[in-house]
This record gives sequence, structure tokens and C-alpha cells, in this order.
Amino acid sequence: MDRITLSHGFGPFWRPDSRLLILGSFPSSASREAGFYYGHPRNRFWQVLSRLSGEEAPVTMEEKRSFLARKGIALYDVIASCSVVGSSDASIRDAVPTDLSPILEGSRVGDRIFANGKLAQSCFDRFQAPLLGLSCICLPSTSPANASYSLDKLCACWLEKIGPL
Repeated sequence: MDRITLSHGFGPFWRPDSRLLILGSFPSSASREAGFYYGHPRNRFWQVLSRLSGEEAPVTMEEKRSFLARKGIALYDVIASCSVVGSSDASIRDAVPTDLSPILEGSRVGDRIFANGKLAQSCFDRFQAPLLGLSCICLPSTSPANASYSLDKLCACWLEKIGPL
């Protein structure tokens, strides 16, 4: 597989009443094809959020957007563009950070910022934290590559840090 340079493609999801922001690293191939976050069928993101909320996991893009809006969740990624091989976070090079200021200035997120995985956390710490004067809390990645975490363990960790939705 060849290394290619890509832009994010579909931008952030947020509303003025969003109360927390969850940041990924960069959209996977499946997410870019779907035009929305966590589009890979084995990514456990939507399952984790559904368990934290006690609701059924959303399936369609419309259901996902509605779920996020009801729960006050904003989503974005820390990387706006980069060179990458496939969907491998480990292959990301030449990362250009996203601008989080519209979300933070236009919503109720405040300092409730969470990173979905270590790469998102390290990119936030490197690029955004110095500009924003904020930190984020690292959550274990919901990626299928994070096989050391069962769905139950992911949910327990996320619940401990985010709380019920």
C-alpha cells in the first residue's frame, strides 16, 4: 500500500449546546468513505457510547448525528491533514493540526476534552494544548487494533473518565 497525503474530509460535528468533545487522530479509510466518524464496522466507539447512555447503538449517519446532539457530544480529530498508509495511525507523518477554536468558542465544552487513544492524546498535547492552554483526558482507543481491551473493559474505563451520558 502506498503512502498518500490526505485532508480530513468532513470536518467536526458540534453544536452550541455540546458539553464534551471527543477527539480522534485522523479518519480511517472506512470513515472517509462513510463521510462520518468511526465508520469501520469493528470500531467499538458507537457501542461504548451506547452502553454509557443506556441507548441502542446508532447505525445510520442520521442516527449517529441525532445521538451526539441529544447527548451533547462534539466530535473531531486532532489532525486536519497528513500522509498515511491506509488507515494505520502508526504510519501518520507530516501531520497538520486541526483548529479547535470554533468548537471551544462556540459551544459549552469548556475543558471537557477527551482523546480516543494515545495518538490523539499526544497530538493534542503537542499541537493544541500549547495554543489553547487546555489539556485533555486520554481514553483507551476504541479501534479494533486495541485488542487488549475488551468491550466491557473499554466501557468501564470510559465510564470512569466521562461518566454516564
